[in-house]
Amino acid sequence: MSQHIADANVRPDPDPEIKAIADYVCDYAIDSQEALDTARNCLMDSLGCAMLALQYPECTKHLGPVVPGTVVPNGSRIPGTQFQLDPIQGAFNIGAMVRWLDFNDTWLAAEWGHPSDNLGTILALADHLSRRAVAEGRPPINMDDVLRYMVKAHEIQGVLALENSFNRVGLDHVVLVKVASAAVAAHMLGASREQVIDAVSQAWVDGQSLRTYRHAPNTGSRKSWAAGDACGRAVRLALMVMKGEMGLPSVLSAPRWGFYDVLFKGEKFRFQRDYGSYVMENILFKISFPAEFHAQTAVECAMQLHAQVKDRIDEIDRIELTTQESAVRIISKDGPLHNPADRDHCLQYMVAVPLIFGQLTARHYEDDVAADPRIDALREKMRVVEDPRYSKEYHDTDKRSIANAIQVFFKDGSSTDKVEVEYPIGHRRRRAEGIPVLENKYRDALRTRFPRGQAERIFDLCKDPGRLSATPVHEFVDLFLI
Repeated sequence: MSQHIADANVRPDPDPEIKAIADYVCDYAIDSQEALDTARNCLMDSLGCAMLALQYPECTKHLGPVVPGTVVPNGSRIPGTQFQLDPIQGAFNIGAMVRWLDFNDTWLAAEWGHPSDNLGTILALADHLSRRAVAEGRPPINMDDVLRYMVKAHEIQGVLALENSFNRVGLDHVVLVKVASAAVAAHMLGASREQVIDAVSQAWVDGQSLRTYRHAPNTGSRKSWAAGDACGRAVRLALMVMKGEMGLPSVLSAPRWGFYDVLFKGEKFRFQRDYGSYVMENILFKISFPAEFHAQTAVECAMQLHAQVKDRIDEIDRIELTTQESAVRIISKDGPLHNPADRDHCLQYMVAVPLIFGQLTARHYEDDVAADPRIDALREKMRVVEDPRYSKEYHDTDKRSIANAIQVFFKDGSSTDKVEVEYPIGHRRRRAEGIPVLENKYRDALRTRFPRGQAERIFDLCKDPGRLSATPVHEFVDLFLI
């Protein structure tokens, strides 16, 4: 007769990985001017992406209150709209808008993701808290706090991603948005260190999204609102903890029932560095093209080749596309593409369009453009191969390149030169070149939603670091109302 041994019901100390996040959020002072300047640029870029997303009904159908007509006193205002929502739904709305077009910033490591997704949580909650403070006769929250919370959310998501691949166990990277956002949301709400630990533990134990919606044959629009969902969930969990909800101290390490054993194949997280401001300083901006980041330099290559091939599309015999292992694994696709979400995660599609048209915008993923038979004809002529050097330097902490190369061969035996781009314009190594382009992207995006005068007032404020930092959050958001 076998004997059952019960689990020891001894409440453990918090997992050190969670404690480290809480210590960082509660104690670390952001003193990197480069990180704060980059956060300001990230704010502009993210809100620009959000304004562009409002042109698409597939995005706007998800916006607004859960119950139509609901207006929340001192609620979060949603930029570019007239909605005033509770901070949970506000975080979802802003998060979905920022991510919708796959045009906001990117972090590439063992796990890739988009740390500016956390802005949905940070801006919605800060706006609500600022409005409530003013209504109660207290000082508002300023935009300086938003920028500092952005640096911390970027750091938590990015450092966790450096050595830990969630995609390899089938989990989507928005788990890291939820964890980072829960940590900063709790601190914004006035949580103690122990309450921040509790909020982060709740984020880890929460149901986590599968990557199903990012991969064939199920690629679909959920990938565009998944980060918004994580933002809203993070705010909800933080609010619950502030009402006294307990945490789960060994949520990662608990034998059999913890995250490691259930969802991470028994492996513990590995860490390359302590939390600081590294991620914001090294973030990658998608400046020129709304395309999955592993393809950004491939699109640059195709743009350079457009003039040489645009009048010879029918003469092309084959296209050799050299890339990194990650691109081969996640965005190299053959066969039919079923929707815009499918197309903006197809390396071959993102190369074919600029070869033919000399540009790549969000409109090029729509059905009318995709119906052009030349696109699929070119896709069929592409041969995608990995360059081991590209893969190695992709993970090199001193380089973090995202290299691609393209060469086009014609039926008469001639060919173009092999065009190679190792660092995209949004890379830290190209900041001086990239930031003016980012600013133009932001100004143009504002003009799609606001009259010229209103757009210029917003742009001028964001360009002035001192004035922006001192601006109350609710006054900043009010500039975006229509």
